[in-house]
Amino acid sequence: MAESMVSFFVALFGALVGSFLNVVIVRLPEEGASVVFPPSHCPVCKEGILWYDNIPLLSFLLLRGRCRQCGARISWRYPLVEAAMALLSLALYQHFGLTLLYPIYFLFCAALLAIIFIDVQHQIIPDVISLPGIVIGFALSFVNPFITWQEAGLGILFGGGSFYLVALTYYLFTRREGMGGGDIKLLAMIGAFLGWQSLPFVVFASSVLGTVVGVGAMIKQRKGGKTVIPYGPFLAIAALLYLFFRQEIILFFIRFVLHR
Repeated sequence: MAESMVSFFVALFGALVGSFLNVVIVRLPEEGASVVFPPSHCPVCKEGILWYDNIPLLSFLLLRGRCRQCGARISWRYPLVEAAMALLSLALYQHFGLTLLYPIYFLFCAALLAIIFIDVQHQIIPDVISLPGIVIGFALSFVNPFITWQEAGLGILFGGGSFYLVALTYYLFTRREGMGGGDIKLLAMIGAFLGWQSLPFVVFASSVLGTVVGVGAMIKQRKGGKTVIPYGPFLAIAALLYLFFRQEIILFFIRFVLHR
């Protein structure tokens, strides 16, 4: 019973943070916008949202996905982000317990979730998330039992440096930007939180995911090589996979290498 109660409150905490992330996702890409003021309001009629209409997940269901004031449809992104953060919070608790690793990687997961949705919609990765994320990830490595500060430092160096070299090489040969600076900073942030050991898998898995989705987008949009899809979400998803399945991934790579 106690375990179930803890799990409930952990998931509830994640959903509440997810509700705030929705504000971040909407307002952060807007120049000069604040994530604090004005309070939550309907994007159509601009009326303030009452507290009982702002309960994560539940209010969306009770309102049937519509604004109480004007009846405008509420985007499915809102409950999706809240549910995703609730599940990530619960997964972190199940994986790490209520140890120091829980708040460290809760912050990391929240940052990645915001980046995924912002990059999908606006094709940008805000520096205000990735740059502080690099500093915070490295600072926390001094108390993080998951990685050492040396591994975090090398993660920043190899993560940001390797992608910068790839982007520079591509530009020199094509005179076109094939990878944005946001992706470079995001990989450096991932390296800061997960260490340099995570980078081979993150780069490989994100490339595979990006290729599969990219081919599908090319077929659907019929734009051929001109099809543009954001790469940040694939990096973020690969980082989450490594966070939760690190041991399985390492064992898989060891077995793969030994059987060659």
